[in-house]
Amino acid sequence: MRLTTKGRFAVTALLDLAMQQSSNPVTLADISQRQKISLSYLEQLFAKLRQSELVDSVRGPGGGYCLAKELEQVSVADIILAVDEPIDATQCGGKENCHNDSKCMTHDLWAKLNDLIFDYLGAVTLKELVDHQENIRKDQEVVPLFDMRRSTAA
Repeated sequence: MRLTTKGRFAVTALLDLAMQQSSNPVTLADISQRQKISLSYLEQLFAKLRQSELVDSVRGPGGGYCLAKELEQVSVADIILAVDEPIDATQCGGKENCHNDSKCMTHDLWAKLNDLIFDYLGAVTLKELVDHQENIRKDQEVVPLFDMRRSTAA
């Protein structure tokens, strides 16, 4: 499985937005500076995030971006899919043509891994990511974010 920079940066940028957002919109320039992500790259990502209705844009002085949904309603999978990032461990993109135009022997294994990854990322919300970061900042005992016991048995 390969998660590219696009997916990673989109999750990072939305987490930053969620942590900075109060009643005022957050500018992409501010996110760019804090996270060291190119402003032009953020503009491309946020166009897709807006299209997917995960963020709203506010124009004019004091403008920027804000979340379009509650933190609990946005999963990591939602963010990754919004920026057209495939979650696919197969060599064929799920087309089942990985071995001489036929399904390879391990196709079902990788397809099942895709399902497990997607289910896990779908279960992790922006709220959990924000809470995790706030616990780290407060220097409290941190509950592991990536608890594999959360995965669903299939």
